[in-house]
Amino acid sequence: MTPTAVPALPADRPVETTRSWKTPVAFGVFTLLALVLFGFARRPGTATFRLASAGDFFALPNVPLPAAATGVVAIVLLALATVYAVVETRGARRVPLWVTALFALVFVVGFLSWAVAGDSITIPGMLVGALSLSVPLVFGALGGVISERVGVVNIAIEGQFLAGAFTSAMIASLTGSAWVGLVGALVAGVLVSFVLAAFSIKYLVDQVIVGVVINAFISGLTGFLYSQVLSPNQGTLNVGIRFPKIEIPLLHQIPIIGPIFFEQTVVVYLAYVAVAVVTFGLFKTRWGLRLRAVGEHPQAADTVGINVARTRFWNVSIAGAVAGLGGAYFTLDAAGGFTKDMTAGAGYIALAAVIFGRWDPIRATFAALLFGFASNLQNTLAAVGSPVPSEFLLMLPYVVTIFAVAGLVGQSRGPAAAGKPYIKS
Repeated sequence: MTPTAVPALPADRPVETTRSWKTPVAFGVFTLLALVLFGFARRPGTATFRLASAGDFFALPNVPLPAAATGVVAIVLLALATVYAVVETRGARRVPLWVTALFALVFVVGFLSWAVAGDSITIPGMLVGALSLSVPLVFGALGGVISERVGVVNIAIEGQFLAGAFTSAMIASLTGSAWVGLVGALVAGVLVSFVLAAFSIKYLVDQVIVGVVINAFISGLTGFLYSQVLSPNQGTLNVGIRFPKIEIPLLHQIPIIGPIFFEQTVVVYLAYVAVAVVTFGLFKTRWGLRLRAVGEHPQAADTVGINVARTRFWNVSIAGAVAGLGGAYFTLDAAGGFTKDMTAGAGYIALAAVIFGRWDPIRATFAALLFGFASNLQNTLAAVGSPVPSEFLLMLPYVVTIFAVAGLVGQSRGPAAAGKPYIKS
């Protein structure tokens, strides 16, 4: 075997080592919740779903759904899906992903019909808001996938977000260019990753502890600099420069999906590119094969001539650069200026998306979209005067995150060497 060869890897998929009842239990919990809300606490009236947006090729008609009848149908479908999940689990078979997706869709439609009864809701607007909250999570999840695939647990995504947000806001304000601010965010993410890589790879410090310390340090540092530097010089160092929205010709006029995906800023379009590039690179290139080899079996990779420490160091840096772009979204797109701790724990939700997505970039992206939708749902329901208590709306995205990770992931296997320092023998 030549020195540049790469050891063969097992099938790149999570494996189920034991029968897991997490999915049927989660289905059962949501079915009971649906029974309580849509059955015992059913609401009269009709929920109107508006599908049209200004500028569409053609206007889709509104969809009225009677809240009570829709709730009954949703309860029946959710109960059938729960029974199916129980049967599949008893037979030691995994519940297909499409069943979980369909279950979630039915529950959401039933819940929205119940919550919006007697009022109306604009679906494209709700989904645009969901995507805007998902974009930083997508960048963070991609960075987490790269880092953990190479064997380093990246708890420091939150710190990379904050560093990217702070740096992009200040540099864009000083230069008057959002593009320069974007590059600054990328560099800031890399620098934070250097610290994570140095302590966890070179000095063999526990990766989780290093990540938590980095997050606390960056939070304190950016908070101090904001109060002492940015806030007194708001007009010069924290102007709030943002990328303009760019409409993709023709595509932005497609009903529903056009306004959501094709009337966005450069940072959002970069997220699309990042998902495609990371997915292709991870599974179709030598770079990705070596990265995964180091994350699965570093000793075997070392045997065939791969420098494990160097491979981990540079890929953790790449992961930090991707996460830094997610931080730039907060200031160069969403908010326009930096505020203290403005990421509000998004880095930890991005880390949950990595686990929920089973360390796969496509799955992690869908998980990030789910969490973004849950976060935006609280704003939508509050706007229409939903009967759901405001306290529950505030904790809704975190409840969904917990249920998704603890209840729907099932038994899965991450990269074998993730979180384990490699000492060359």
